[in-house]
Amino acid sequence: MTSTVLYKGNLRTEMTHIQSKTVVETDAPVDNNGKGERFSPTDLVATALGGCMLTIIGIACNTHQINIDGTSVEITKVMQANPRRIGEIVVTMTLKGQAIYSEKEQKIIEHAALTCPVYLSLHEEVKKTVSFIWPN
Repeated sequence: MTSTVLYKGNLRTEMTHIQSKTVVETDAPVDNNGKGERFSPTDLVATALGGCMLTIIGIACNTHQINIDGTSVEITKVMQANPRRIGEIVVTMTLKGQAIYSEKEQKIIEHAALTCPVYLSLHEEVKKTVSFIWPN
């Protein structure tokens, strides 16, 4: 078992990761009858893409001795209606850790990002717009 989810009422859930006992609460967004006081489940899906990308990039960079310390990702989730679903996830990744990345290093990083498990698990109808901002 990976996790448990408990409905707390008022459109809020409490999710517990079994192995670590880490707890995350979700809240329905304001535009869907919620309070918007926590991540919504769809926020977590979109945000998981950025976390997964950075994790897989980190693994690849450890293998190839590439420094990405301080690299960050900004996520924008775009919802669609009828049916209500995530229509697009915009990912803007700002690379840090090195003053310059060679063309080979950039290809390693981009390939890792675009083949992470979350990216590959998202339905093909979910548009994934990914930008990499390299140091000057």
